[in-house]
Amino acid sequence: QVQLVESGGRLVQTGDSLRISCVASARTFTDYTMAWFRQAPGKEREFVAAIRWTSGRTYYADFTKGRFTISIDYTKNTVYLQMNTLKPDDTAVYYCAALERGTWTDMKSYDYWGHGTQVTVSS
Repeated sequence: QVQLVESGGRLVQTGDSLRISCVASARTFTDYTMAWFRQAPGKEREFVAAIRWTSGRTYYADFTKGRFTISIDYTKNTVYLQMNTLKPDDTAVYYCAALERGTWTDMKSYDYWGHGTQVTVSS
């Protein structure tokens, strides 16, 4: 069983930076891939970035274009998403998710989800 709790979302201005967090709890994370997805109003949930817990290997959606960075603080069991040069199109609820096996970009592959944190970017 994995529990995920996101935090850090808030209202920011266009061009600002923001780091959101996901505290993860489980017996072991050895076999897990951690990811961030987002869902904007009226749109489907979409993949943002993923990171393999053990290797640190990462993968990003094209739209992040180097603006976003996913990372893990192993001392805190926390997954971060650093977002720079934010745009109004980045406004969404951001969800943390954990995957044991499957396709990193496919939300149906993920076994565990947090409740989300709202990021709003004003123009």
